[in-house]
Amino acid sequence: MSKTTTYVAESAEDLISYLSKYVLEIADASIEKHGLFTMGVSGGSIIKMLAEVLEKATDINWAKWTVFFCDERLVKFTDADSTYGQFKEKIIDKTGSFSSWFPIDPDLSPAACASDYEKQLKVIFRNTDFPKFDILLLGMGPDGHTCSLFPEHLLLLEDEKWVAEITDSPKPPSCRVTLTLPVINNARNVAFVCTGASKAPILKEIFGETVKGKKFPAGMVKPTSGDLTWMLDKAAADKS
Repeated sequence: MSKTTTYVAESAEDLISYLSKYVLEIADASIEKHGLFTMGVSGGSIIKMLAEVLEKATDINWAKWTVFFCDERLVKFTDADSTYGQFKEKIIDKTGSFSSWFPIDPDLSPAACASDYEKQLKVIFRNTDFPKFDILLLGMGPDGHTCSLFPEHLLLLEDEKWVAEITDSPKPPSCRVTLTLPVINNARNVAFVCTGASKAPILKEIFGETVKGKKFPAGMVKPTSGDLTWMLDKAAADKS
């Protein structure tokens, strides 16, 4: 049965410690159970925190890790907006774990890029309606968006594609690719990492299960058979 856990960290160090335990324990259990650990990562503040976790964990068997991107901007890897580029600088180059990370092809058109990335996913996740990630690490914007799924956008209705393109993102850059809601909700474990006071009003609506809260993309993340974890700092968790 699916469960939801909310953890409010006492400090930035406490949040990273909790994230570390969460990721590494699930990774070990997944490798022991089916010989591989699959994770989808997001950008923003998650990059720095996860990079710190992975750099300190010196015993990772990268040959057993497969890391995809929950969404990505169609920019060169050297661009500051590239999530892969930031992970490459902060952790991939340091660990030499290039073959464990699966970036998009930013030189393709948005539609072709989404199709190509879905094909990459299907090399790992075979003979299934939707992939079942061991972990998806998500962030949330102050407008309630997650991945590149934005409030009231038509992509929220997508129910067939694994990866979809978006060319009118309200947050620049406008062209991106993103995992779709059915993929997110099919994961074994989904974790939101939310920090800062700007997230508090949205979280209050989502946790209160208000009509408004249920319409936020982050509020539409409800794993069908997996577990949902919210990792928050005190500012984000403030209910006042």
